[in-house]
Amino acid sequence: MPGKGRAIIELDNRNPRTSQEIYENPPMDARANLLGEEVYFETPLKLENENTSSRASPGDVSYWHPGSAMCIFFGSTQPYSPVNHIGWVVEGIEIFREIAKGDRIVLKSTGSKY
Repeated sequence: MPGKGRAIIELDNRNPRTSQEIYENPPMDARANLLGEEVYFETPLKLENENTSSRASPGDVSYWHPGSAMCIFFGSTQPYSPVNHIGWVVEGIEIFREIAKGDRIVLKSTGSKY
């Protein structure tokens, strides 16, 4: 998040097809939206539901099919509707508390998937 800091996300295998598509399509540059303790942003990807979940834990990173959006949960907020979990915030989760609507978010790969 330019001007705010950076967070590191590690992908996992809860939704392997979704995770693979996200991994293969960076960088993504978007503007943040907020819903409680969740930051979400639109992506250019149009992915299908895989192994959806209606629950989230702080640190979950997910893809929300109806809005073609990435969601980062950093508190007790639960998904608006089921999401495909694709990974975890492993460093920098506190930065998401500082994000404001419209802040720029850049998602890029470090080169290793897991």
